[in-house]
Parts: sequence; C-alpha cells; structure tokens
Amino acid sequence: MSMTTTGLRRVAIVGGLRIPFCRANGPYSDQSNLDMLAATLQGLVKRYQLAGVALGEVVAGAVTSHSKDWNLAREALLSTDLSPHTPGITLQQACGTSLQAALMSAAKIATGQIDSAIAAGSDTASDPPIVFSKRFSQRLIKLQKARTLSERLEAFKGFSPAELSPQAPRNSEPRTGLSMGEHAERMAREWAIPREAQDRLALASHENASRAWDSGFFDDLVIPHAGVVRDNNVRPDSSLEQLAKLKPAFDKSSNGTLTAGNSTPLTDGAAGVLLASEEWARARNLPVLAWLVAGRTAAVDFVNDEGLLMAPTVAVSELLEQTGLALQDFDFYEIHEAFAAQVLANLKAWNDPAYCRERLGRQQPLGEIDLSKLNVNGSSIALGHPFAATGARIIGTLAKLLHERGSGRGLISVCTAGGMGVAAILERP
Repeated sequence: MSMTTTGLRRVAIVGGLRIPFCRANGPYSDQSNLDMLAATLQGLVKRYQLAGVALGEVVAGAVTSHSKDWNLAREALLSTDLSPHTPGITLQQACGTSLQAALMSAAKIATGQIDSAIAAGSDTASDPPIVFSKRFSQRLIKLQKARTLSERLEAFKGFSPAELSPQAPRNSEPRTGLSMGEHAERMAREWAIPREAQDRLALASHENASRAWDSGFFDDLVIPHAGVVRDNNVRPDSSLEQLAKLKPAFDKSSNGTLTAGNSTPLTDGAAGVLLASEEWARARNLPVLAWLVAGRTAAVDFVNDEGLLMAPTVAVSELLEQTGLALQDFDFYEIHEAFAAQVLANLKAWNDPAYCRERLGRQQPLGEIDLSKLNVNGSSIALGHPFAATGARIIGTLAKLLHERGSGRGLISVCTAGGMGVAAILERP
C-alpha cells in the first residue's frame, strides 16, 4: 500500500552519506562543524554528479555551534562544488535537526516549491563555544564603544579577575537544570527499566553495528575524513560482563542504572541525505532508494514531570493515526538510542494500556514490535551521536535497507533535548 496523497508529488530519497563518527576529543579535535559539514556535502556532490547544480535548498544545522556560524548551511555549501545559486538554510531542533530538515524540504518538494534538496547536520563536542561571563562581555562592548581614556577606564571599573573564568556550554536542560542523562535515569525508574535490559540493548547495538561494518553495509554510506575511515566507537568485543562492570554515570548511588556503556557517547561527525522529486531524479539517472512519505513532530511537558525523552511516543502515535497504520506494520524500526533506557521506556509505553489511553488518547495500546527488526545495523550507542547529524544518518541507513530488501516500510523515531520527538515513515512499494 502506498500512502502518497493525491495532488502531492512523491519525495525520493536518492541516497545518504556521512563521514565516520568519532568520539569527542579524538581524531576530529581540530575539525569544526563547517569542516565536517562541507566535507559531507561535497561527498554527496561527487557521488551524485552535482557539481555546478543549483539545488532547491540545503537545510542543515548544528546543536553545539559558535556565533560565527551564523548561517552554517550556506557557508558549508559555498565550500563545495554546488552552484552558489543554491540557498542555504540553517535549522536547529536539537537531536532531531537533520530529520526535521528532511521533513521540511520534503514538504516543499511534495508541493512543487522545489525539486531537490540536501538535508544535513553536523556536530562537534570537541569544539564547544566557550565564552566569558556576561559581565565581562558587557565590559568588552563598552570598551569597543569607548572614545576617550576615561571611558576606557570606566569600562573596567570594579573589574574582578574571576570575570575571566571561561564558561563552556552546559549539558543540562535550562528549565530543570538536569542533564539529559539525569532525566533518562528518572524515566528508567518511572518505567522500571532494569540495568540488565539496558546493557543487553547496548550490546545488540554494538554487535549489529560491527556486523554491518564487517559485511560492507556502510562502505557506500561513509566516506573517509581527516584520516578516519570507520566509526571509532563501535566495540565488536563488547560483552554483557564488561558492560555490567561499568559504574553508573548519572545517579551514582546503588540505584543508578545508566552507564557510559548503555548511553550515547559525546561524538563528532556529520551526515547528509539527498532528496528530490521523482522527475528530477529520473532526469539525472539518479537512484530512488525509497520514498519519504510522512512525518510528525511532538513535544511533552517535561518541566511538569513528563519524561524528557517520551515525546517520540506521541509523535509516532500521531503519525500512525495520520497514516492509518499499526505499530506492527513495519519491516524496520530505526529508534535513535540516546540511552538504552529511553528506547526501552518508549517501547514499554506503547504497550501500556493506561499510558496509551490517558496520554495518547487510544482505546487500545499500540502493542509490541518485533525486536529483531530494531536497529538492525546498530544505532547511536554503538555508532555515536553527533546531535544534528543523527537524523540524516538514520534516513540514509533505512533507505538503503529498504532498497536492498526490494520493498517494505520503515519507521524512524528520534527523541530530542527540550522534550521533543520527531518521527517519519520511509517506504519502498
């Protein structure tokens, strides 16, 4: 069954591409978001013969960014062989950035506003924006405006050396002061997600990712960058015994269940995906791996005790209602692994009658999924999670899976900071 809507054009996924993902403060320590994004875009340009081509748009973003990257997407595409007549739009929706970019560009393609687009994301945890205190920054502004010696001296009246202390970005929710890991730990307690189940899911992520690399699945999805040819977080020799030895990372008491092993590592990297109308792709003899047919964004009130990373449960439920599908009507499930606990809590919520009735407005629970179809080539725990890049990574992976299978349907679910979730459906009839 195809779910394309009458009057709208189908949106083709031509292909995805990314650079290897690397743990923070490693091989990409000297790489900026601009460096990594430009390399990824140029990889797509070479792969699909886009040199000199004016695309409808490039929509991309980064979560951890500098003020100098005021329009990262535009600057990155100007560093490639794409036509400079291609507009660049910078977008940010935390971990859902590049998936949301794809949905926005897809809507324009479907309605005929544009014929082609690249949706992408780049993130570095190795090059965070470190700033001075607000008080010292204001002094510098006054100093810049000063015209006389007395005005310059006035700018530093009452100065304290403590003002020079640099302030790195905080890994916490501004509204609660809690880190994402601390929020996920609360979800693990609320949904009674045991440590062993989290470790098992993490192990499966590493095993599946390692198998995918060894089988060559990623060979045409990942291009070398800065001397790196393979994701460096995948642990092919991981075991439940090793994972069980790790200490809790967020709740360090005996009650803590989230560890560095069952959580996503801080990661550097970039990914992109080329979208187009069917006519645009066919005219250039480009492949159509799958179709991007539907998407949904949702948010939860995490400030008032809803789980921070539970919004995908709402986004997926609304997406299924919109398309008339059941949770079981998919051949692949790509659920971003911010934390193993988050994935398991979402799965448990979809099968919980009270939650589905009271929060999702459903008379019956959505039910369970076949776990053998979940993240079959690994996901963020093993591969890493450069925040803005993950959505594009998943689209590229799922589109290739559907293409190799020959037909089928896949569900994407991504949780984000700020209590949001983004979901999408890919299809190959």
